Amino acid sequence: MQIQKVLNNNVVVALDENGAETVLMGRGLGFGRRTGDDAPPAQVEKRFTLHSDQLSGKFQQLMTSIPMPHFLMSERIINHAKIALGKELSDSIYVTLPDHISAAIQRYKEGIRLPNPLLWDIRQFYADEYGVGLKANEIVKEETGVDFTEDEAGFIAMHFVNAQVGGEIRDVYDMTYLMQEVFRIVREAFGTEPDRDSIDYYRFVTHLKFFARRIVSGQQYGDDASDLLEVVRFKYPRAYECAKKVCAYVKREKGFHSGQNELLYLTIHIARVMCAPED
Repeated sequence: MQIQKVLNNNVVVALDENGAETVLMGRGLGFGRRTGDDAPPAQVEKRFTLHSDQLSGKFQQLMTSIPMPHFLMSERIINHAKIALGKELSDSIYVTLPDHISAAIQRYKEGIRLPNPLLWDIRQFYADEYGVGLKANEIVKEETGVDFTEDEAGFIAMHFVNAQVGGEIRDVYDMTYLMQEVFRIVREAFGTEPDRDSIDYYRFVTHLKFFARRIVSGQQYGDDASDLLEVVRFKYPRAYECAKKVCAYVKREKGFHSGQNELLYLTIHIARVMCAPED
């Protein structure tokens, strides 16, 4: 294959047999070579062809910005996930996971460990992906000595939740539209925009992704939060009324009964992102 670009001493971009850009890796593969040279097949240890031009560009950028061992370690985790989950994964995982793993390793070496406020949700709703996250922690510790926490396993799990493909494309559109409508209801109820840079906004968006997936798949929470719901309803009346409107909307449009637990979580998230405790 003819080299189109040398990314570093070990990584080059070449055109494969079909004329598609392919990233080739191998020890010393790019050393001393230029555009137009042939890539010696005996030195090619791995090859990756991403089907999106945008992803391919990001992938190439990533290869020049993170250590090669971090990428190879991430590939090992991805290969484990494919077997453990038994599901097709989007090419995007080859960009998002190595980027996350490498940044997290650097954070931990600097003594920065981020708490994962969604860990409980991830354990409950994405147990298989969380198992992959725990396995990733083992691999990272084995190869680098860095000991990731369970919170980090949750962050890693979400990369695999987001990378899963094979469902109906209509479901993806339905989930996106649903989230847009929920934000419309919230904006109209409070007459203002949420702070999109806040951690509470991030938590709310992530919860809505869970909510949308449950609606599309017909999966519901249990329904045992009546006592706590009354407390939250008293403390956050505006958020509670807004959450009721959201639940009414999904019942009307999707035939999905949200239940008290869903109403509780929606109320809490809306209150956190839109208002201070109410009188």
